[in-house]
Amino acid sequence: MNNHWNNRFQTENYVYGTEPNVFISEMQEKLQLSGDALAIAEGEGRNAVFLAEQGMRVTAWDYAESGLQKTRKLAENKGVTVQTEYVDLNEAVWETEMWDEIICVFGHFPKEIRNKTLAGVKKAVKPGGYFITEVYSIYQLPYKSGGPRDIDSLYSPEEFLHTFSDWRIVHFFMGEAIRYEGELHTGLAHVIQFVGQKLD
Repeated sequence: MNNHWNNRFQTENYVYGTEPNVFISEMQEKLQLSGDALAIAEGEGRNAVFLAEQGMRVTAWDYAESGLQKTRKLAENKGVTVQTEYVDLNEAVWETEMWDEIICVFGHFPKEIRNKTLAGVKKAVKPGGYFITEVYSIYQLPYKSGGPRDIDSLYSPEEFLHTFSDWRIVHFFMGEAIRYEGELHTGLAHVIQFVGQKLD
């Protein structure tokens, strides 16, 4: 397989670090979630491994086999288990009401795939379960602190607020945040944070 992400993750070091995203960590502490979690576009596994450390049964999806290998290595080093699955989100099969929690941290893809993915997330979360995400907004381009250089791969707030309008919105924020996540996410950024709970 030859793709951009597979090539990017073929390094010894973890290009986004091994610590979880700050927002995911904060929300996990606040909500004290348990059960089955899915981390999509999970890269090298830092967030999936963190959820496993909190006692969740975690599956990580990514389109880079090299990232999944690093996920398994990080999980082993931390003494936890993460199931890894090679998944192209353009072809993902979303099972109905499968997950207590789905997370997506800086998972960026073209709008058509993004729409499919958010619809899949909505279907796959169990009633009472959560979708938690932090991504770069359409205002990120001037910040030079990470993320795609193509505005089509960045998120607008409406994508979350419209798609999940029939969920309970637990947290929504769009604005500046400072992130130091490995060598590729560094400094002041413009992000969207969203936490939604599927109603019973």
